[in-house]
Amino acid sequence: MTITAVIHQPDFASYLGFFQRFLNADLYIVLDHVQFVHGTSKSWTHRDKIKTAQGDRWLTVGIKKPKFGTAINQVELAAGTGWIDQNLSLLRENYRRSDGWNEVFPRLETLYGKPFDLLVDFNMHFLEGILEMLEITMPTVRSSTLNPEGHKNELLVELLRKVGATRYLSGLGARGYMRPEVFEAAGIAIEWQHFVHPVYPQPYGEFIPYLSILDTLLNCGIAGTRELLWSCK
Repeated sequence: MTITAVIHQPDFASYLGFFQRFLNADLYIVLDHVQFVHGTSKSWTHRDKIKTAQGDRWLTVGIKKPKFGTAINQVELAAGTGWIDQNLSLLRENYRRSDGWNEVFPRLETLYGKPFDLLVDFNMHFLEGILEMLEITMPTVRSSTLNPEGHKNELLVELLRKVGATRYLSGLGARGYMRPEVFEAAGIAIEWQHFVHPVYPQPYGEFIPYLSILDTLLNCGIAGTRELLWSCK
C-alpha cells in the first residue's frame, strides 16, 4: 500500500500551492518541533502576504518574541486581541469589495475569535477551518509526537518511516538540499509537486501570485477557490 506524505512547518494561512499538495497526499506531517525562524525573509510560520493598494503586505500573527532556538511548538501568542483587531481591520480595508467577502470574512472572524496560547495551535485551528471551506480531508500528525532524531534529509526519512509513508511529496523549493540517495536507501520515493499558479481576479492592478490563501478565498469565494485548486491538481 502506497502512503504519500507531505512534511511542512505549520505556517499561517499559506498560499494556494500548499493546499494543492494535499490533493495528492494521504497525510500531513506537521513539522512543529524544529526551530522557529524569525526576522528573516524565510519567516512564514507566523505570517503571510495579502494584496493592498500599495502592493503586497504582511498579515502577521502576534507572538511573544521567542529566545533563539525556540521550537515552533513552544512559541507563544501575544497577549490580548490587538493583533487580531489589526489583522481583521487590514482585511476589511482591502477586501470588503471583493466577490468572496460576504461569504468568507465571517468565517475568518470566527477562526480568529477562538483563543489560544500557542502559535502552533492557532495555526492548526486556522488550517482546519480553511480545509473545511475547501472540502479537503487531511489527517495530520505533529512531528513532536513522533520523537524523531536526525537533521535535514535524515530527519525527513525518520518521520516518514515512523508514519509508514512510502512516498514523500515535496515542493520544488527543496530541490537544492534534497539528497535522493538517503530516501532511496530507506525505500521511500520522492515525488515533486507540479504547481503552476493560476491567475484570478485581484484588485489593485497587476496580478500578484503566491499570496496567502486568504487572498484567493476573499477574491474568488469558496467555490471559486475549490475550482482553482482542482484545476491545478
